[in-house]
Amino acid sequence: MRYIIALFALMGVVSLSACNTVQGFGKDVEKLGDKIENKAEQKKSY
Repeated sequence: MRYIIALFALMGVVSLSACNTVQGFGKDVEKLGDKIENKAEQKKSY
């Protein structure tokens, strides 16, 4: 029984850390997209 509880606790910790990693990755991609968009705006010539 203790093994099962420990396994579920470990799975919960891993799940939470994965969410933080994915969230951080999403923020990095968003910043990169903003930089690309800013460069494109600078290069526009209308």
